[in-house]
Amino acid sequence: MKNLLIFAAICIQAIAFGQTGKIKGKVVNAISNEPIPFANVAIKGTTTGASTDIDGNYTIENVTPGTYTLEASFIGFNPSTQFEILVTGSRTSFVNFTMTENVQTLDAVEIVASPFTKTEESPVSLRTIGFDEIQRSPGGNRDISKVIQSLPGVASPPSFRNDIIIRGGAPNENRFYLDGIEVPNINHFATQGSSGGPVGLINVNFIREVDFYSGAFPANRGNALSSVFEFKQKEGNPERIKSTVTLGSSDFGLTLDGPIGKKSNFIFSARRSYLQFLFQALQLPILPTYNDFQGRYEVKFNQKNKIVFIGLGAIDDFKLNPGVLKADADSATLESNQYILANLPVSTQWNYAVGANYTHFSKKSFQTVVLSRNMLNNNSVKYANNDESSEANLLQQYNSQESENKLRVENTWRDKGWKVNYGGGMEFVRYTNSTYNKISSPLGAILIDFNSKLNFFKYSLFGQASKGLFEQRMTVSLGLRTDFNSYSKQMANPINQLSPRLSLAYSLTPKVSLNFNTGRYFQLPAYTILGYRDMMGDLVNKANDVTYIAVNHIVAGLEYNPNRNLRMTMEGFYKQYNNYPFSLRDSVSLANLGADFGVIGNEPVVSSSKGRSYGVEFLAQQRLFKGFYGIGSLTLVRSEFTTKTDEFKPSAWDNGFIVNLQAGKKFKKNWEIGARYRILGGAPYTPYNVQQSALISNWDVRNAGILDYNNINTLRNGVASQLDMRIDKKFFLKKFTLNLYFDIQNALNQKFEAQPNLNVRRDAAGLPLVDPNDPTRYQTYQIANTSGTVLPSIGMLLEF
Repeated sequence: MKNLLIFAAICIQAIAFGQTGKIKGKVVNAISNEPIPFANVAIKGTTTGASTDIDGNYTIENVTPGTYTLEASFIGFNPSTQFEILVTGSRTSFVNFTMTENVQTLDAVEIVASPFTKTEESPVSLRTIGFDEIQRSPGGNRDISKVIQSLPGVASPPSFRNDIIIRGGAPNENRFYLDGIEVPNINHFATQGSSGGPVGLINVNFIREVDFYSGAFPANRGNALSSVFEFKQKEGNPERIKSTVTLGSSDFGLTLDGPIGKKSNFIFSARRSYLQFLFQALQLPILPTYNDFQGRYEVKFNQKNKIVFIGLGAIDDFKLNPGVLKADADSATLESNQYILANLPVSTQWNYAVGANYTHFSKKSFQTVVLSRNMLNNNSVKYANNDESSEANLLQQYNSQESENKLRVENTWRDKGWKVNYGGGMEFVRYTNSTYNKISSPLGAILIDFNSKLNFFKYSLFGQASKGLFEQRMTVSLGLRTDFNSYSKQMANPINQLSPRLSLAYSLTPKVSLNFNTGRYFQLPAYTILGYRDMMGDLVNKANDVTYIAVNHIVAGLEYNPNRNLRMTMEGFYKQYNNYPFSLRDSVSLANLGADFGVIGNEPVVSSSKGRSYGVEFLAQQRLFKGFYGIGSLTLVRSEFTTKTDEFKPSAWDNGFIVNLQAGKKFKKNWEIGARYRILGGAPYTPYNVQQSALISNWDVRNAGILDYNNINTLRNGVASQLDMRIDKKFFLKKFTLNLYFDIQNALNQKFEAQPNLNVRRDAAGLPLVDPNDPTRYQTYQIANTSGTVLPSIGMLLEF
């Protein structure tokens, strides 16, 4: 078998020898979309290149397959660089450039193209990653949610979830945009009222690059407190229909892209998981299944008008596997399986987002109209002992839908060094909730039973102006935004949500700059909070005067670019929270609840909690240069929120420090190896109230411990670390391209000890044992909550 594989590899290499590829594209003005004729497009590090024709088109032929950096330049414009462009023999690589006019005099400063994204509005806290970086990320498994965990300031719980924690902020403080169209979530099995989930939803075959803002949000992006992600998608192949088949460790996918006539192109993909078969074979207590669909269709009516349609959807099923209790397992595994089966509900979830982004280009401006709709349907049910034979066993039955219909109109204008963006938006929200839930508390078992319907409008107005000063050594950007809605009188007043922001950037030398941003940002509480009703049908949290969450940001940093491919930054940040939701049921800030499968915020709250998150962040990033690339960051962070006694205590997101290291090397004959090492400080947790948890009336309802919020987050998990490795081998052939990869997650088999689970002792029949000294309570004990194992996987990407 080994000799056969070697022979096959030699044959493929022989066929691939001598194949060349082609690069084509267009260079246009970023504002007017007019072509830039006679611009130079060159492959960095070589003498190969081409000039654009009168229509701005260029072609570079006879390119050896591999990865390259391209740069477009022309007098009077700032150079533009595209990194890590993959050239194959099986398809033409299309690379388009948009260039902005340079307002400097020719003898003022030497024009140098920066390899790192930096905008007037966001001179700090902005990072960009490209498609090749996403695809090759060790341990990422082509999951964008896992890949972005390597970025500075980003933490994620070391468990089976993709919760994105930015600089000590909760997962629901992040916002995601796909070609300028907002999508509410980017993960399967999302937690309603929060975010995250175990598997990424976006197909990376669509992604050209991702802009990640951990602060300094532009005024045209609202409802975010911790981060904004801008996913920029590829265009479909304009020459002919191409296919990509992906076979990974957890799913199978097919992507098609190509032209539809002379003026339009498309990309479409569908994926189906087979995790349920793997989990069944491994005798695991859960059986998740997910499907997703994604599409993009673009029509370029003419040089001045284009429209992009996008669609993204998922169908997720989460079932239990009670058969594992009959398996021949050791006692520790059996106890863990019993605990999971007793806690987790059976759930079904589907969601979609569709939208259109129309752009009209004028001479010195362009106008954008975005129309979209997104919807989430979330169902879950839980029976005592998973016995569905009697309605008396019903513990939880939940059904909820959220839908948003959105319109946003904006104009962007550039002239004489000025950049101005302004516009407004409107949304219509529809929310329904049917909840039947028996819960336990220190006061005993409680029944929650209500139905809710909620409709209201949301509005926004925004504007931002930027200008370069002192021969472009300094850039100033000032923005203002307001968000308001028809839910309540307090939130209907736009003055209450005025959101100013200011950015400054000053170049001390051509290689060193000082950057600063401050701003005030607002976010509407989750619909689960706004739509919560009591059994009388009243909107409880509306009566409680729940309002927008507010946070003040201050970020200052120093940036050093010693050469064209290396960037080093240091940033200090401070976030001050006000009006954060505070649970009246548990007397705890929702920032201290963490995130897990289920629903967050479906309870009575008040907008009284305060918080703060502060720290310093160090980053060194090496773009691909002579085959090497890497990124390393250290974030020191503290995240604290007030308790019921108004004391600041660590929040659920207070990891203390985050270390992200990633590096790789491209070798000859298209081999590549990469590694990623992450270290995450231990997050705090709250101990159990064992006495209340052991009460039979409580345990029979909850099947888990009740937390002691009088001692909130007084204990901490241990430090978590993980090494991921990946090896890629690409074969470039005339008719197709094959990429084989071997990925190992947690290569050192490092273990992570999280908060132990409180459980009850059971007899041989699996029934809880009553405490002989107190017949009102069960016998309790704690079981270890250990995660971490070596996860090797082999994958294949076939393009033809």
